[in-house]
Amino acid sequence: MSQAYSKDPDMIKALNPEQFAVTQQGSTEPPFDNDFWNHKDEGIYVDVVSGEPLFASIHKYDSGTGWPSFTAPIDTTNITELHDRSHGMIRTEVRSAHGDSHLGHVFDDGPATSGGLRYCINSAALRFIAADDLEREGYGDYRRLFETTTQGEEDKA
Repeated sequence: MSQAYSKDPDMIKALNPEQFAVTQQGSTEPPFDNDFWNHKDEGIYVDVVSGEPLFASIHKYDSGTGWPSFTAPIDTTNITELHDRSHGMIRTEVRSAHGDSHLGHVFDDGPATSGGLRYCINSAALRFIAADDLEREGYGDYRRLFETTTQGEEDKA
């Protein structure tokens, strides 16, 4: 998309306390007690601070961890990965590239058939945009992710 994304001070002021703690202070929300861990609607997930597109429901799966899990980002240029040695562990932190929001972590225990990665993301860092609302919300370029082709079936008729 040609839209420019950046950290929006007005959006930061509008965050609820949990969203602020997660995105700005690197906190983690509780598992199984967040908005999107079991969310199954079609659409994309964008950074709650910058609006940059991060993940799509087509890459979402149930990892059993209690947080939204994805096999891949929509666009790798909207994600940065940093070494995280907090809490006595060595992990890879995932942040939004333009909004610089803490999103969660990426692990190498995801589905092997989809590349083996598990992006374990906090719901509080995300805003969901339903597939039917993509055009209205300014994300029409991502509608193609949810269009199924029936061209082959039409050719056979």
